Amino acid sequence: MIIKRDRVGIIRDILQIIKEKGNRINPTGIMYKANLSHKMLIEYLNETITKGFIAEEIDKNKKKTYSLTPRGYKFLDDYETIRKFFDSYGLN
Repeated sequence: MIIKRDRVGIIRDILQIIKEKGNRINPTGIMYKANLSHKMLIEYLNETITKGFIAEEIDKNKKKTYSLTPRGYKFLDDYETIRKFFDSYGLN
């Protein structure tokens, strides 16, 4: 059975991918690892930037990379706490 990810799950996946890549990754890397279309990637990147979870950086060659902010790290920690809570009650 295929389980569809919800919006919060996709945001969590994006943040986790950035974290696992040493806190710096280009948009194409996020798109492939999170299994998102380009359109969806742009929507989620804009949302996570607006919410203060990630920061966009542009280098001298005009290449974009993304990194987690302290708020992004806190989101991941809180998400894990909530996931463990649900798991402890068999609500996963």
